[in-house]
Amino acid sequence: MPEKRIPYYVNWVSRFQGFCGIKAGSEFTQSQVADFLKEMAKTHEDWQVNQAKEAVDLYRYFLNRASPEDSPESKESAEAWKSLGEEMVRILRLKHRSLSTEKTYLAWVRDFYRFHKGRHPAQIESAHLKDYLSNLAVERKVSAATQHQAFNAILFFYRNVLNKEILDLNDAVRAKRVRRLPVVLTKQEVLRLLDRMEGSVRLMAELAYGCGLRVSECIRLRVKDLDFEQSCLTVRAGKGDKDRVTVLPESLKQRLREHLDSVRVLHEKDRSSGVDGVFMPDALSRKYPSAGREWIWYWVFPSRDLSIDPRTREIRRHHVHLNTLQKAVKVAAEKAGLSKRVTVHTLRHSFATHLLEKGYDIRTIQELLGHSNVQTTMIYTHVATKNRLGVRSPLDG
Repeated sequence: MPEKRIPYYVNWVSRFQGFCGIKAGSEFTQSQVADFLKEMAKTHEDWQVNQAKEAVDLYRYFLNRASPEDSPESKESAEAWKSLGEEMVRILRLKHRSLSTEKTYLAWVRDFYRFHKGRHPAQIESAHLKDYLSNLAVERKVSAATQHQAFNAILFFYRNVLNKEILDLNDAVRAKRVRRLPVVLTKQEVLRLLDRMEGSVRLMAELAYGCGLRVSECIRLRVKDLDFEQSCLTVRAGKGDKDRVTVLPESLKQRLREHLDSVRVLHEKDRSSGVDGVFMPDALSRKYPSAGREWIWYWVFPSRDLSIDPRTREIRRHHVHLNTLQKAVKVAAEKAGLSKRVTVHTLRHSFATHLLEKGYDIRTIQELLGHSNVQTTMIYTHVATKNRLGVRSPLDG
């Protein structure tokens, strides 16, 4: 918080205490907060009421932190948490959540456990989640997106493992949501970047830009997802576990066919060597046990080395690691001398912006990107119109 705001926040807390008739350091209820804010709304602007709420929420957080209730960790508590972690893995897999979701959720639950170290799981209530979320915002200063991810993970833990419902979280301190404009490359900069890449990583980067793919969507492509006849590419289980169809660039078709010819040699080698098939979604693996060995399910960008499936412990051919493309793009950007912070996601931003500049409808771009809300896509209108307003700076005469 900027230092100049502190006196205003202190003033709001003092006014709240006077309104409730409580002394400094005394506990208070959520209904008292609601009554105070309702009274303030009669004579103050919305932004002032929001600031008052944030001040009281912060005050509650620091008040609670001043008198921790945690007790020394016991062996029984540690064993109980370990057992709950194993149960969470079982439930996540029953619900067919991805491996990345499983790892992310477990990491947040472990962090939650460390925050409330010593407290037995049976004692965990909604208030403990409230304290944890506030700590993320106040002490660790995470972004709103990170705080939301943590909330989703712990909410899953409460509902599915602890079998408890989350009650009112209105007074948890929220991380500030900052709306930043995406970094976008010009078409010339995209070409300079791609010219510093070669082989399969260049092809991946071209697909990311030409189709508007996220890095995870690109590396997980399977042979059946490419439709050369219809000039389209299907993204399976993208963000939010949704499928979508996007455009397949004509300029990439020939090189993609040549790439698949070389990949097919690797597929045939795996089959003759008796390697287990590629990873399949749980429902399909049960219904079609041998589908993972079929060519259509093979990765478009398979890893050079075999690896052990972390869930089944079977030796399989996985797709390339996302770091492969991420590092290649970073190195290419440095070689190209680009003065912007370039990631694989920058290519997706550039795809959307360049389509918008060519006059394509915002709803069409929304579908190609797989955004559930058009407001998310609208951010590109701010970038696409930059320096295209026909306005001449007075410095230029």
